[in-house]
Amino acid sequence: MGIAKKPAPAKLVVAMLAPREEWFDRAEAALAERFGPVDYRSASIPFDYTRYYAPELGDTILRRFAAFAPLIDPGTLADVKVWTNALEQAWAADGGTRRINLDPGYMTLAKLVLATTKDHSHRIYLAQGIYAEVTLTYRNRDWHPCPWTYPDYRSEAYRHILHDIRALLAQQLRTVTEPRPGSAD
Repeated sequence: MGIAKKPAPAKLVVAMLAPREEWFDRAEAALAERFGPVDYRSASIPFDYTRYYAPELGDTILRRFAAFAPLIDPGTLADVKVWTNALEQAWAADGGTRRINLDPGYMTLAKLVLATTKDHSHRIYLAQGIYAEVTLTYRNRDWHPCPWTYPDYRSEAYRHILHDIRALLAQQLRTVTEPRPGSAD
């Protein structure tokens, strides 16, 4: 029989979609107030992989990734998604259309997991109407898509961003697990 143990901490990553940069800045400020300082911010890049978000966000959509310095318990992902959904709703325009889309997830050294409200055969229910999916796996020094991974997450641009975030995570985990000078370890 295996013994249950606490999981290793993970890096909170939020992928954002918005029609204007100012929404990214506003979201990062709110997210940082809740989850701690941003330690990685990607450049804003055009999001032209699908027209799915155009009715809400318009014809010109940008993507930005933000990652946060404090590592999180991966078991809190449902709470994070519920909170980001509430933030989206609070900022929605008259009529309820979103001005920004916030997709939180977490990264470990082996995978990127994203939260969603949509169930599907490959998604696992967490809590509070929230599901999780492994979107990318890391092996042989690169990120690899799963059969269900969205086209944008398959792109080289996203893989470069995620490599940078993973490098930050690896450094943080070395700091967490290495004994400090003068410790009894």
